[in-house]
Formats: sequence, structure tokens, C-alpha cells
Amino acid sequence: MNKIKLIILREYLTRIKKKSFIVMTILGPVLFAAMMVVPAWLASMEDTDMKNIAVVDSSGIFINKIPDTDYIKFEYLENKSINEIHKDFSKSDYYAVLQILPSITYEPSAVHLFSDKQTSFSVKSHIASAMEKELKNRKLRAHGIDEEILNSIKSDVSIRTIQWTEDGIKESSTEVAMIVGYASGFLIYFFIFLFGAQVMRGVIEEKTNRIVEIIVSSAKPFQLMMGKIVGIAMVGLTQFLLWILLTTAIITGAKAVFFPDLGTKNAQEVVAQDLFQQQNLAQVEQIQPQELDKVAQIFNSVKSIDFGVIFGSFIFYFLGGYLLYGSLFAAIGSAVDNETDTQQFMLPITIPLILGIFVMMNAIQTPDSPVAFWFSIIPLTSPIVMMVRIPFGVPYWQIALSMGLLVITFLGSVWLAGKIYRTGILMYGKKVNYKEIWKWLRYKS
Repeated sequence: MNKIKLIILREYLTRIKKKSFIVMTILGPVLFAAMMVVPAWLASMEDTDMKNIAVVDSSGIFINKIPDTDYIKFEYLENKSINEIHKDFSKSDYYAVLQILPSITYEPSAVHLFSDKQTSFSVKSHIASAMEKELKNRKLRAHGIDEEILNSIKSDVSIRTIQWTEDGIKESSTEVAMIVGYASGFLIYFFIFLFGAQVMRGVIEEKTNRIVEIIVSSAKPFQLMMGKIVGIAMVGLTQFLLWILLTTAIITGAKAVFFPDLGTKNAQEVVAQDLFQQQNLAQVEQIQPQELDKVAQIFNSVKSIDFGVIFGSFIFYFLGGYLLYGSLFAAIGSAVDNETDTQQFMLPITIPLILGIFVMMNAIQTPDSPVAFWFSIIPLTSPIVMMVRIPFGVPYWQIALSMGLLVITFLGSVWLAGKIYRTGILMYGKKVNYKEIWKWLRYKS
């Protein structure tokens, strides 16, 4: 056991001191935070330049019907043609000229917006929505239909999912569970490949540099294999936790700088305010109370999710999946002399992982189906599939069975990989195939 500890310590200290580890540990959170903060910051930026728009309405329908905003003002011109305005446009303070033709009532494209620059999307959207509303009201009046009656006919159905539990009832959300499950499963899939490949490259590097010849003389292959896999697992877990801490710190700092008002309001108020801010004046009136009720339901559903169980399960399956596949990647690394030769052995390892992703898609739709159940129990796919099922609610005996089989399979794979490692790590210059590896597995210790 002391030898395993020494090997773990060596692997851990060697790797965390590498420049690549330090760079990725810092760069990763910066990129993650940028992907979340930058789009939100850009979306929150408002165009505060005043825009005066001249309106030439030949139809006479929209005079004083397009509302002004804080930064968009409309000036209705009579007895002036587009050509006359165009001549003096460069000298005027107009941002654009809106021309509405008489055929607007039956020809939707009978609207032109002239300018000497590319007009903004917000301006076009505001004008279009205001005109659409006025045309709709005009047609309703022509047919003698009251707009309030028409609005009262519209019915939105919002299904609230409620679970019966031993403690009573709790509100849940299928959509939130899908997002949490998919994100967890995909992260595990990504990190298994990322850190599993590190194990394989580390073994190949030691084999190429003949370092292992010294190490193998003082420790058993199983000890070497276990120490290397666990050591790199600790490196991966350290990096993962640092990513979480640094990303949270960066996002918190960015929120304080770019969104200082966010901390003084609760989440529902912020979302509701953003919903109104993103709509122009013509659209705000169309927002129904059900819209805000849906927002409230989402936040209540998020609160009902047991993130403690999900986080604990994620850490277990993250480590368990990595340790299982890490031992297989290490076995491949010990059997070859360079990364080019690994391709023929990668297929049997990658197939279960890719299959797990496909089953994950099915499990999101039907988490209790036989396919989802069995693939969440089978150790080679359980780290991905079970993490998708857990947010939907899984009996504890299924989780315990899945975890137990994963641990047993990991120990068995380390033992088998150790037998391959023992022979392959000292073999140089020979092309290895599956038949040769089968012989190594049959050698007596």
C-alpha cells in the first residue's frame, strides 16, 4: 500500500507542476466564464443613440400610430415625396425614412425603410410589430370583432408536473431534469476521454523514456497501474474543482462589474424585468400573465431538484467512469510504442462510450425504459446513462447496484490491465495485435 501511495504522489506532483496543467487550469475558467458572461453582457447593451425617423405614409393609416421610444422618434411628413427628402437627407438629422405605400392593407412588402447606412434590427422590429398590431386592429374593426373578445378566446395550457413522494408532494420540471441530466452525462463523457487519454500518453511517455524499467523493478504491475490511474484521477479532480471555483469567482466578479443591479434582486424579478426590457412597446402589451407564471414555475422546479444527490452521484460516476476507462487506456498505452499505433485498440473502448451517448438521448425521453435501465446498470455505460436518469428520480437500490458493479468492474479491469501492463511495458519495437494481448492475459503471475 505504501508503494501505491508513493506512485500516486509522484504522478500527482509531477503533473500539477507541468506548465500545461497550470495554463489549462487558468485558461479553462476564463473561457467558460467568457462564454456565459460575454453573450449576456452584449445582450444587455442598449443602443442609446437618438434616432429620428421621417415617416411618409401614403396610406394614411399609420399617422401617429407608431409609438416613440426613449431612443426612437417618429416625425410624420405630409406633402413630401421620397425624392425630395433624399436630396436633403445628408443635411438633415434623420436616421432613416419610412415609406408606407397605399397597398399596405393587402401587400405586406409595401413598406420601405431608406437610410444611408445599415439600419438596426431593433428599429425594424419596433416598426414592424407596431404596424402589424395596427393592421390587425383595423381588420378586427372592419369585421366588427372586439379585440378584447378575441384575446379572451386565446387559451394557453401550462402543465405543472407534481411528484408524489414519501414526504408529500413536490413540484418538478421535466425540462429542467432533461437539462441537468444531459449536462451531467455529457461532462462525464468529455472528461473520461480527456483524462483517459492523459493516462495513455503518460504510459507511452514512460515506456519511450525507459523510466518504467526502474520503477517496475521495485513495484508490482498492479501497484504501478493503480498508482498511475488514481494519481491522474486526483489531478483531474483537482483541475475540475479549481475550474468550478475559478469560474464561479470570475462570473461573480464579472456580474459585479457588468451587472451591478443583479445582486439586489431575486432571480424571478430579474427574469421578469428582462422579459419586459427585451420587448418593444408594441409587444409589451401582448405579454400574458401566464408568461410570468411559467417563469415562476421553472424556478420552483429548480428548487425541488435534489442537487446534493446529483452532485454526489456526479463525483462518484466521474471518478468511477474515469478509473474504469483510465485502466483500459493505460493497458493500450503499455502495449504500443507510440500514439499512432493506438488506433486499432481504441475502437473497442470508444464504442461503449459513444453508445452511452446515444442511449442517453433515449433515456432523456424515457428514463424508466428497459433500455435506459440496463445501460444505467452496465458499468461501461452507467457513468453516462445513470446521470441522465437520476434527475428524474431513480430508486436508491438501482443507484447502489449500478455503483457496486462499477467498482467491481473497475477493480477487475485494473487487474486485467495490470497483466497487459506487466508484459507490454517492457516490450519495444514489436507490433502488437489482439492475439498477442490474449497471450499476455494468459501468462501466470
